[in-house]
Amino acid sequence: MVGSSVLSLKRLGLIAVAVVLLAVAAVVTHLATSSRANEPAKGRGSGAVPVTVVAVAQQPMPVRIVAIGNVEPFSTVAVKARVDGQILDVAFKEGEEVREGQVLFRIDPRPFEAQLRQAEATHLRDTAAAAQARAQEKRYLELLEKNFVSKDAYAQFRTNAETAEALAAASRAAMENARLNVEYSTIRSPINGFAGKVLIQRGNLIKANDTAPLIVLNQVRPVYVNFAVPEQNLEAIRKYMARGPLAVSAGPPGSTAPASAGKLVFVDNAVDASTGTIRLRAQFANQDLALWPGQFVNVGVTLYEQAGALVVPTDAVQNGPQGQYVYVVLPDLTAELRLVTVDRVDGLSSIIASGLKQGESIVTQGQLRLGPGTKVAIRKPQPS
Repeated sequence: MVGSSVLSLKRLGLIAVAVVLLAVAAVVTHLATSSRANEPAKGRGSGAVPVTVVAVAQQPMPVRIVAIGNVEPFSTVAVKARVDGQILDVAFKEGEEVREGQVLFRIDPRPFEAQLRQAEATHLRDTAAAAQARAQEKRYLELLEKNFVSKDAYAQFRTNAETAEALAAASRAAMENARLNVEYSTIRSPINGFAGKVLIQRGNLIKANDTAPLIVLNQVRPVYVNFAVPEQNLEAIRKYMARGPLAVSAGPPGSTAPASAGKLVFVDNAVDASTGTIRLRAQFANQDLALWPGQFVNVGVTLYEQAGALVVPTDAVQNGPQGQYVYVVLPDLTAELRLVTVDRVDGLSSIIASGLKQGESIVTQGQLRLGPGTKVAIRKPQPS
C-alpha cells in the first residue's frame, strides 16, 4: 500500500509539471504572434506603392491595316550566254552590287573575231560586184535609149545589178551578225542589282541559251513587298486609294530601326476564295537596303489619319473581370481604377475610345500592387 501511494504521488507531480510547461509555452507563443502581427500592419499603413506614370496624350494617329508581307525584288534576271564558247574571266565577286552595263563574264572572242573579218571581206567583195553590175546596167540603159541594144539585153543587165545588190545586202547582214557575236562574247549586266552565287566558273565551256544561267541578278532599289489582308478590308482600301496613293510602312519583326516608307501600287483583281484574302503589293525606294528579297516583314497600310486621338502606352491597359481598365493617379496621390474602351492598338500605343481625358496621369508600372484608393509614390521611369 505504501509503495503504490508513492507512485501515485510521483505521477501527480509529473502531470503538474507538464501542465505548467504547457501554460508557459502558450503564453510565449501568444506574445510572439502578437508582435509579428503588429509589425507588418505598422509597415503597411505607413508606406506608399512606388509607380511609374505617364500623361494621356492627345495627338494625330494613323488608322492602319497591319499584315505580314514578303519582300520581292523589283526585277530578277537570269543571265545566260548568247554564244557558245569558253569562259575566260569572271569580272565580279559573288554578292556584290553591279551596275547596268558592267562586265560580268568574258567568253573567248577569237572565233567570233575571225568570223567577223571573213564577213567583212565578203561584204567588200559583194559591194564591189554590185557597184560594177550597177555601172554596166547604167551603160546599157544609155545604149537602149539610142536603140543600140534590145530591151531583153538591157533587162538581163538590170537583173544582174539587182542580184549583186541583194548579195551585198546579205553579206552586210552577215557582217553585222558576226559583229554582234563579238559583242555577245562580253556579257554585261542588264540591270542595277546584286549578284548571287556564280553558277558556272571560269574555264567552263558554255552553250548559248543553256538551261542553267550563269548568274542571277536581283534589283532591290526599288523593291516590292507582297502581302494579303482579309477581304473585309477591301472596301476601305479601294475607298481611300481612290483619293490618292496609300502610304505603306514595312520593317523586320523586332527591329528598332524606323520602318521603311513606301506606297501601295497594286490590288489584285480577285479575292482568293480559298483564304478569303486579297493580295496587295507595295513599292519601296529601299535606298538604305533595309528590305531584302525573301525577307518577312511587318506591313502597315495607312488609310487616313485620326485627329485628336487619346493615346496611352499599351502596357498601361490591364484586363479584369469587368473589362479593360487603367489606374489613374488622382491629385491626392491615390490610385483610381478606371474602366476604359480601347478603340485599337497600334504598335506600343493604344488608342482610347472612352474612359480617359487628355493630361490625366495613368500608371504604366506597378499596377499589380495597387487597389482602389491605394497611396502611390511617383518614381522616374526605368530606362528600357
